[in-house]
Amino acid sequence: MDWQVFLRRETAKHGLSLEQQETLLAALPDENTKISQVKLVNELNISEAAVKNRLGNIYDKFCGSCPALRDQEGAGKLELLRIYLKKNYYQPDINRAISNPVTSSIIPAEFEPLIKEKIRSFCGRKFVFDAFDDFLKEYPKGYFTVIGDAGMGKSAIAAKYVYENKAICYFNVLQERNNSPELFLKSIRQQLTNRYQLENTENDELSALLIKASAKISDGERLVIVIDALDEVEQEPGAENILYLPKTLPDKVYFLLTRRRYETNKKRLYIEGVKHQDLDLTASKYDQLNRDDIQAYITFILNDISDYKDGLRNWIQEKNIADETFVEQVATKSENNFMYLRYVLPGIAKGDYQDLSLKQLPDGLQEYYQVHWERMGMDAKPQEVKVFILFILVEIGTPIPCEMIAAIAKQDEYGVEEVLKEWVEYLKQQDIKGEICYSIYHASFLDFLKAQRLLDSKRKLFLEVNQRIADYLIRKMA
Repeated sequence: MDWQVFLRRETAKHGLSLEQQETLLAALPDENTKISQVKLVNELNISEAAVKNRLGNIYDKFCGSCPALRDQEGAGKLELLRIYLKKNYYQPDINRAISNPVTSSIIPAEFEPLIKEKIRSFCGRKFVFDAFDDFLKEYPKGYFTVIGDAGMGKSAIAAKYVYENKAICYFNVLQERNNSPELFLKSIRQQLTNRYQLENTENDELSALLIKASAKISDGERLVIVIDALDEVEQEPGAENILYLPKTLPDKVYFLLTRRRYETNKKRLYIEGVKHQDLDLTASKYDQLNRDDIQAYITFILNDISDYKDGLRNWIQEKNIADETFVEQVATKSENNFMYLRYVLPGIAKGDYQDLSLKQLPDGLQEYYQVHWERMGMDAKPQEVKVFILFILVEIGTPIPCEMIAAIAKQDEYGVEEVLKEWVEYLKQQDIKGEICYSIYHASFLDFLKAQRLLDSKRKLFLEVNQRIADYLIRKMA
């Protein structure tokens, strides 16, 4: 990887502004060179005070990952930062590291593909990790929950923490039906047993496992268990905690949880003598930090992702838009939602929005889904079979092969494959026992489709989908 490409990626990860990125790229033109402040003044055509201010802000943003910057005084900070970055530059990249046998033995194989995908273009969120780090330092044990709406990057935060810290983990995914307390406990039991060489754990509940594991933790170490998407857990109503999480915890044991917002009475996390802290990404005090991360992500995609950067630059040039304007306005359109960017930026790069101006791009994730739905003509009678196929995926809820979709829809298998290709970016493909199976990729799109089926014009179609599924299952059992 080119040094400047690497440096842009690091600036995006640490939430640097465009001006700060420009300054760092100029200050460190390659891994073995640093430029003095006097030369930066001339190169950037700004005042010496402005250069000092920008560098100061850069050091502040890198302090979390390079703590030595806090103690260093004067001009030595830039050299310290160069050395830190150079060290990271020569480390193996994510793809090689995650396939490394040592790493793979720590991260559960069932979650490796998900984690790899979530961290591939990860940017920012330093304020979340800093808050959790402070929580670990302040309390001897506890629960820390990251709360946010669909598409705000909760799963990516969980995946990044797991990858960086090799934490025990579990990712609930509704569409894959791995979201039950039984499957959760089975996975965590196996991970804890392997990690701490525990014995006689076959019948242990989580509380007993944590007590055994905590006895194996050395001084200065902690056991952190990451659980993603509590809102997707399927569990019978009752007084018990979600996933039967313990009300009390041994010292040095922490849970990092993520979930969507829901009503307080659905919280289902009751504790005794254990600290529980929430970080709600939707809170107004995080608006600017969320926006900074969104802008860093857009900048990263625009400059460093080879699949999209050329297409994005062509669109920007054709519309005669400055980079800064593009980053700022797309960030505003996104409403601080990363899932929106996951769809819109590749769409722009592919030419899907050649007929739209920057201001005409959809506002927010749900409007994006609606605009795409309308542009695909999904409300027109000839497209009804496409809606039917999507509704089958909604109602089945688990990954199913094209053959099964075609049988339920009473359509030619080739025709169904063509429909699935049209919606490929919204669908997840999995190889299950040699068959390619499909499910809805993200909960936000699932929510959108569920809303569509409730419309008057779709109710009859949805009822027919249910009847066809029932008929298919009866035929299979006969």
